[in-house]
Amino acid sequence: MSSEFPGDETAGTVSKTEYLLREHAWVSLENVNDVEAWLDLHDRELQQLVGKNPQAGYGVCFHLLHGGEIYLHTNSDGDILLDVTPEADWVQPVLTAVTRVARPRGQIWLVPGEVLVQLILGLNSLIAGSRLVLQHAYRIQK
Repeated sequence: MSSEFPGDETAGTVSKTEYLLREHAWVSLENVNDVEAWLDLHDRELQQLVGKNPQAGYGVCFHLLHGGEIYLHTNSDGDILLDVTPEADWVQPVLTAVTRVARPRGQIWLVPGEVLVQLILGLNSLIAGSRLVLQHAYRIQK
């Protein structure tokens, strides 16, 4: 297996890490099986990148069609942390509807892990692209 991956016309080839960390256009997920396959693929890719000593804050960043980003990370308890950037404030009602969790005072949502599939399905039509992130500083106010 080659360590080089296809790039674009101007960049030539890129490393596997560079390829996995770049933003990829969103492909609509039609059902639970599609979401579970997408989650499995991204979990395996993250495991390849972080290895046996992962740092806190790795996960996925969703770039939204109407602006802003959502950073998704699962904690050691299996819960989901969502960091919703101020530009993505418009998506807050959708998050409340699909997770049945009240909007937090800040921009960090703590959501039970069992709603992950319905969260992705609920956001599906609003996502423009996604990328893996190896570290993200969640702005949790204490």
